[in-house]
Amino acid sequence: MPTLLQAAGQGLRSAWPLLSLVIILLLIAGVTVWVDDPEINQTVIEALIRLIVVAGMYLFVGNSGIISFGHVGFMAIGAYAAAWQTCCPALKPTVMAGLPAFILHRSVPFLPATVIAGTLAAMVALVVGFFIMRLSGVGASIATFAFLAIVQIVYSNWDHVTAGTSGIVGIPVILNVPIATCASVVALTIVYGFQTSRYGLSLRSTRDDEIAARAAGVNVFRQRLIAFVLSAFLVGFGGALYSHFLGILSPDIFYFNLAFITLAMLVVGGVGSLAGAVIGVLVISSAIEVLRRLETGIDLSGVAVQLPPGSQEVFLGIFMLLILIFRNRGLTASREIAWPRRLSPHRSGDEISAEQK
Repeated sequence: MPTLLQAAGQGLRSAWPLLSLVIILLLIAGVTVWVDDPEINQTVIEALIRLIVVAGMYLFVGNSGIISFGHVGFMAIGAYAAAWQTCCPALKPTVMAGLPAFILHRSVPFLPATVIAGTLAAMVALVVGFFIMRLSGVGASIATFAFLAIVQIVYSNWDHVTAGTSGIVGIPVILNVPIATCASVVALTIVYGFQTSRYGLSLRSTRDDEIAARAAGVNVFRQRLIAFVLSAFLVGFGGALYSHFLGILSPDIFYFNLAFITLAMLVVGGVGSLAGAVIGVLVISSAIEVLRRLETGIDLSGVAVQLPPGSQEVFLGIFMLLILIFRNRGLTASREIAWPRRLSPHRSGDEISAEQK
């Protein structure tokens, strides 16, 4: 029996970095449902969607060490792919007449539509990554930004399929707090499973020392491509959820502003850990909501307080700069949440001394 308990305790301890994050999300979701305030619900749902996107970005960026500006492009691909499937069939021939016949007059249920959307984003990542993943450092980062620009230009001018800059309306608004929470837990589980697998360990070895990893027999291109495709699936899945949160789509939504915010979330929290991705999303989402309310204006004891438009981006930029200067590894120092010491089994001084030797 003690052996079984020890094994269970060891398993719980090894999964604690994931379980602790899931507990945090469940607590936030529970409080949100209990309060039942429409504005808070919207804020939490959007934060959970961004959590999926940032966690997907972390899967590649955090484990490979390559900064990607292009993942918002995969988010756009997933969002539009979901809209093509779930939008009202009566509206498609008018707004999206260029869609293939097999989808033009049909509507796909929400759940399979989001999975298909993520899969389409992953397929695009496989093609794009075949070329980009052969690059390293700044070259790879610039290439991902070029990909984002290409996606934005194509979707802005593909009028018969994306409705161009006019945008798509009539997308079913399905998302609620429980659905968004479940989706974010699934995303975190996938990311944590990858980073603790041999693929994640191999990829991190290329991040720490690419030359040594190659000398040890690690196929750098393959490991990066696997992570790039899987991360694109999660980001595309998050984009599909985002389309069913907004109810409308426009290419301008998925460009530099969103790319900056998602990357800021990852950097502020700590680019080297999954906990950093989660904490970064929670902190920046809270800051964005406060700044948004200040931009619209609030009344403090009879004194009107209102920030000028664009204050969100300015303050986020300053905050990100301060983090890079004074805590360059992020709020979590790129570490996962540690197992509470008081839950660790008591060990004698002799055992500790033996470990230190």
